[in-house]
Amino acid sequence: MSARGRILGIAAGAAGIAAAGVAARVVRRGRQIRHRDDGDHLPFGSLRADPITVVADDGVPLYAEVDEVDESLTSTARDRRRDELTPTVVFVHGYALDLDCWHFQRAGYRGQVRTIFFDQRSHGRSGRSPDDHATIEQLGSDLERVLDDLTGDEPVVLVGHSMGGMTVMSLAERRPDLFGTKVVGAALIATTAGGLDPGRILFPLLPAGIGPGIVTRVVSTLSRGSGMVDRVRAVGRDVARVVVDTYAFGSAVPASYVDFTYDMLDKTPFSVVADFFPAFASLDHWTHLEPFERVPTSIICGTKDKITGVHHSRKLHESIAGSELLQCRDAGHMVVLESHREVNAELDDLLERAVERLAQEQVQ
Repeated sequence: MSARGRILGIAAGAAGIAAAGVAARVVRRGRQIRHRDDGDHLPFGSLRADPITVVADDGVPLYAEVDEVDESLTSTARDRRRDELTPTVVFVHGYALDLDCWHFQRAGYRGQVRTIFFDQRSHGRSGRSPDDHATIEQLGSDLERVLDDLTGDEPVVLVGHSMGGMTVMSLAERRPDLFGTKVVGAALIATTAGGLDPGRILFPLLPAGIGPGIVTRVVSTLSRGSGMVDRVRAVGRDVARVVVDTYAFGSAVPASYVDFTYDMLDKTPFSVVADFFPAFASLDHWTHLEPFERVPTSIICGTKDKITGVHHSRKLHESIAGSELLQCRDAGHMVVLESHREVNAELDDLLERAVERLAQEQVQ
């Protein structure tokens, strides 16, 4: 065959792969769209899988669940080969929440994409952390252990909300070599790399700008009587629901969203809240964001986030070249619930970009 013939043959092959890729994306996106509202019809906290224990490097047991791909949803061998390119998606929840906060994302991807959910140390069903290991750096190490134990050689997309986004950034600082190899995509949702006013996290009713040292001392004092604080929290449920509605959401969401969020927060002992609180004042990952430039990265936030304000997400977007920014109008900190359709659509796009990159690497 002549050189010109070989070039035409290669070009035709590449065009065929591209056409097949477009067709695959259309089919896959169609499935995703059909399942986008599944969570609306399922009770919060009802999505479960067999429990898995991942042991952190300091011995703390981390509770995890894995939703595997349901092969009955892929009708042909071609569908299955196409879906083999889809990375495993690992969801990392935020401060004082648990893995159930991903209700709408889990419902949307259940059976279609391999997904991993786990409770961060001291949260949900995971074991309690030693006080001196309640750090963002340790959370990054925990995430690395989850990847080692539950994903093997599979490529992954990491999705972190609030403190979970900080966990993902901690992993990027700890293991930048994983980004572009093991990690093929990332979503940082309602989070920041630093410069956070700690008072916004725990005491949103206090005036903005109150010194972090003062807030830390208050938390430390209350933590010594954490059992009493927990009892007071239980008595003050009606007031707490109003605070959650005001500070976790930006618009008038269904009451079930407020109750669900409140229940997750309420199940987290105040002593755990106090253990992790100091980590936010010293957080600074701004000089360690380069690994995210190697992979498709989505920054997602609500424009009325009162905890990690929209300016944090805009700064992340400006700091990570090539990143995408989704600003959900009038949504608050719990944007994964409040604007779940928009969030899921952005995650769909992120997965597509990751799959396209993997497909290109195979061709090369």
